Amino acid sequence: MTKQASIHLIGNAHLDPVWLWQWQEGYAEIKATFRSALDRLKEYPEFVFTRSCAAYYAWIEENAPDMFEEIKARVAEGRWVIVGGWWIQPDCNLPSGESFARHGLYGQRYFQEKFGVMAKVGYNVDSFGHNGMLPQLLKKSGMDYYVFMRPEKHEKELESNLFWWESEDGSRVLTFRLSDNYSSSWGTPFADKVRKHANMADADGHAHMTFYGVGNHGGGPTIGNLEAIKELQAEYGKEAFVISTPNRYFAEIEAARPELPVLKDELQMHAVGCYSTHSESKENNRRAEHRLLTAEKFSSAATVLLGLPYPSAQLKTAWENVLFNQFHDIMGGCSIREAFQDARESYGEALHLAAKALNAATQRISWSIDTMKPEVKTLSKDKNWLSWEQGDLGTPFVVFNPLSWDVEVPVHANRKMTGVEDDRGTAVPFQTVRASRTNGQDNWDTLFLAEVPAMGYRVYWCYLSKEPAPAATLETPATAEGSVLENAFLRVEFNRHSGAVASLLDKRTNTEVLGGPGAVPVVIDEHHSDTWGHGLHSYRDLIGYFADAEVKVLENGPLRATIRVTSRYNDSVLRQEFTLHAHSAELRVNAKLDWREKHKMLKLSFPVAVERPESYSEIPYGFIRRDTDGKEMPGQQWIDVAGHAPGTENVRGLAILNNGKYAYDVLGGEARMTIVRSPIYADHYGERDDRVEYMDQGQQEFAYVLAPHQGVWQDAGIVRKAYELNVSPVGVWETYHEGSLPQQQTGIRVSSADVAATALKQAEDGDGWILRCYETAGRPAETALEVPMLNRRWSSSFGKCEIKTFHIPSDAGLPVREVNLIEFETAE
Repeated sequence: MTKQASIHLIGNAHLDPVWLWQWQEGYAEIKATFRSALDRLKEYPEFVFTRSCAAYYAWIEENAPDMFEEIKARVAEGRWVIVGGWWIQPDCNLPSGESFARHGLYGQRYFQEKFGVMAKVGYNVDSFGHNGMLPQLLKKSGMDYYVFMRPEKHEKELESNLFWWESEDGSRVLTFRLSDNYSSSWGTPFADKVRKHANMADADGHAHMTFYGVGNHGGGPTIGNLEAIKELQAEYGKEAFVISTPNRYFAEIEAARPELPVLKDELQMHAVGCYSTHSESKENNRRAEHRLLTAEKFSSAATVLLGLPYPSAQLKTAWENVLFNQFHDIMGGCSIREAFQDARESYGEALHLAAKALNAATQRISWSIDTMKPEVKTLSKDKNWLSWEQGDLGTPFVVFNPLSWDVEVPVHANRKMTGVEDDRGTAVPFQTVRASRTNGQDNWDTLFLAEVPAMGYRVYWCYLSKEPAPAATLETPATAEGSVLENAFLRVEFNRHSGAVASLLDKRTNTEVLGGPGAVPVVIDEHHSDTWGHGLHSYRDLIGYFADAEVKVLENGPLRATIRVTSRYNDSVLRQEFTLHAHSAELRVNAKLDWREKHKMLKLSFPVAVERPESYSEIPYGFIRRDTDGKEMPGQQWIDVAGHAPGTENVRGLAILNNGKYAYDVLGGEARMTIVRSPIYADHYGERDDRVEYMDQGQQEFAYVLAPHQGVWQDAGIVRKAYELNVSPVGVWETYHEGSLPQQQTGIRVSSADVAATALKQAEDGDGWILRCYETAGRPAETALEVPMLNRRWSSSFGKCEIKTFHIPSDAGLPVREVNLIEFETAE
């Protein structure tokens, strides 16, 4: 070690607000830790403290206002440095792209409002893996640098711990991986750790950062730490060991302009089990993310069209709940059982607040649609106690589509009808289906096929007794007979004994999609795994299958045909309802699982009949290609396995879409979607006695879709199909009334099929509207964008996987301009 080696000593207080304790304890510990840091600042004039997580500061502001003012003074002085401009240190694989955008939006704006600064350094030193789109998400949230620790050296070899990290769109952030842990409270003695890092810095030819301070349950830098630093500085010189900040470290590195490698990859893998633990919180996360976005879209429409006040405060509260629950030890499923009860309550509040906003908006819109008919003089329920229909005039049912493209989608209406027509009086296909109620003879509902414009609505007229017109008859209905489902596009045959999909025939090309039995429930042994899956790469220790199958026809068309397969393993029961719709080339599965296994995992297996297989999956606001080597991987709404049809050069594949599952593996051409695993709560290979509790015991529901395709997934509309599974239309029963709105309205038009508009919301500054879009297919796109209710139309060029945020001023005389994720003007 030479005296010229430069170590930047970062005073850090790693603090999990939830892990082996509940958030209330984390709340108290944050106050004590911040007080300790302020004490050190008084005692040691050279000390500087670094702290992330806007949520922590909000708690201090709420509960210790005097201390909050003291922190503000230290920030202004430059001795308390704000990093990590997100609401919390989240899991960095599981939140959606829009959730990462909101971490930056609410985190950075909080810091700017309260302290007059924003973080320049992204800071997730404890998160378990980092998705490959983060460089763009960080850059567009005002952060040029990134610090992480995991995956560590034994988990992922890097050319250097200091490098440029580049996402698919070309965005880069200067990134440093900690050479050691984020704490001085465990592992190598502090002074020895600093000397070791100095030797590493000598060898690498550039400075390193060394974090110090008691961590995990707070604490932060101690008097002992700071005295040890004094001793090191006395021995080697202050220039060798500098009390510093990540901001200073990266600024000095950039000024030195060293030659650094560029990494264009995700940063995986630390804890492979965290993407399948605690199914309930993961499903709640997915539902809350989408419901909030839907509520924002129609709240925006109701404000613009009808003057309904935009519910910004309640939606922000709901988003803050969701963002907090994305903390890596909550979202990663490795906390104590009580913590997940808290998460359940928090998600419940978020979902309810979103539901209230959505209901207010859609009902204000539906109540303002002109549904009056000349024959109606006054409202009356003389005909039926449940419906306002008079004569054979029908009852209006308004269907809202939250997605940024037109959809053709089956809609479930909770009344039994004899016919359905659209707003032009054209009969549409419908089917009587079983209701969720058992109320005498009133246990049937209606399913009808709706075509609804993008981010818009359409009125359908439902009739209690009027006979349907012949035009509503389907030429090629969906059918179910024995063990075979069929429509115009697919033929699905089940093995009557095992319940597996014996054949999935794509009738469009007369090719077999599967290379063996599909949708097979396989049971994996995971006794060797802790809750996190530490030290593991895969879960493939097969110990059994669900068997003893019962195959039963539930519905036989014409619009929808369904076969239910019930199978068992020990005391666990899986019911999969396989459905074909007449209009669709996808096989949808609604599943109910009663899981009674411990230290076991359930996967569903799908062998795809292709050669030279490749695997792609969705990551936040992007996608990634991964090796087909059987490793457990995180994914979002879809995965795809494609290759060449046997003996040909024709590309084909199978996409597997899900509504709340986040883990999978692909070995060769076989994809396995992870459904559930049942480790012990917060078990890091501890004592497994008869008092431990296991995760995910009991009932859960989920859905998935099998979408066979010819050619590459980008040309098969897979991204759109995945959104359609996750984002359902919203239906509102109406009555007869006059109104200012037509019976059909479009909310947005996006000309490129590769560009999705995911968020439409009021601007945070209150003036105008924010529209966020991203390129979904990994290829440049030119697109025209139009928001008719704002009378705005413009064009934009998207690079591959590029995220763009547009500010649409309320003043129509001002142009639409591109802003960053924090809704600030982008630098040219």
